[in-house]
Amino acid sequence: MPQQPPPQRIALVAFPGIRAFDVAVITEVWGIDRTDRGAPAFELRRCGPDARPVAMPGGLTLVTDRDLEWLENADLVVVPGVDDHLAAVPEAVLTALRRAHEVGTPVASLCGGAFVLAQAGLLDGRRAVTHWNLTTLLAAAHPSVDVVADALFVEDGGIWTAAGVAAGIDLCLHLVRTAHGAEAAATIARAMVTAPFRTGTQAQFIEHPATAARVSRAAGGASDLSTSTSHVLAAVREQALRRLSEPLSVADLARWAGMSPRSFARHFTAGTGTTPIRWLLDQRIAAAQQLLERTALPMPEIARRCGFGSEVTMRQHFAARLATSPRDYRRAFRAAG
Repeated sequence: MPQQPPPQRIALVAFPGIRAFDVAVITEVWGIDRTDRGAPAFELRRCGPDARPVAMPGGLTLVTDRDLEWLENADLVVVPGVDDHLAAVPEAVLTALRRAHEVGTPVASLCGGAFVLAQAGLLDGRRAVTHWNLTTLLAAAHPSVDVVADALFVEDGGIWTAAGVAAGIDLCLHLVRTAHGAEAAATIARAMVTAPFRTGTQAQFIEHPATAARVSRAAGGASDLSTSTSHVLAAVREQALRRLSEPLSVADLARWAGMSPRSFARHFTAGTGTTPIRWLLDQRIAAAQQLLERTALPMPEIARRCGFGSEVTMRQHFAARLATSPRDYRRAFRAAG
């Protein structure tokens, strides 16, 4: 029986003012034992400046179980968002984050946690993202940061930042996928009843400043994407996932939805934050990752089942999106298992 790898060590950075939602997301992804379902083993530790319970907005508290020195022992450091984005972060926290980065530990933040990393100087000269409503504030408060206006998450020099709320879940699952493979991330996503794969390049689900016409529609109670349209788009996505092996086009998806291709593409982008073609490619790559991890199927067959048409095409998309080849991907995750 092969020896199981040691648990991945995750450090949740805890200090007064962190957001309970982000703490819950981090705990849900890395703090629950799902090894009986095939998920990897994790060791999540809540690291704070001292032994006192950490106060969070809403009257909640978090009990820490390690001090900040443990960050240097971690395989990954995650910073939750904060309630007051301009408040001074304890110097001990900033110092611990700098040291973790200096020893090569990946550091990630969720939502407003980007302000914490910026205070530590870790985002100077780097690309970073935060909640769409905070991008202007981040740029003004930390002009040395290259603020990305519209993405779910980005990485620059071993520093990860995520946009608001659901994008934090996306980043956490992406970090699991990066370390342990697509099947591991999908196992956790299924338990959380959330989408297992959204790329960081997708747009944030935002309402841009309303024009007069949109304000007028809103006053009448109408929305840009109706419930019935959302259901239609969901049904189209489900049908596409069942037929990934086919050479699907936007025209095919639009026909299933009973829309013109142009109207379908507009509604699809509004509802998912990405284009139909990019979404299809993301799903094909995710499906190929799972087959590479779980089966010994030859590359041409995986390419066929996932709708790439040829091994060459699949290899090109893996190189562009994942910076690796299908063969190297399979080799890496089989070695890790």
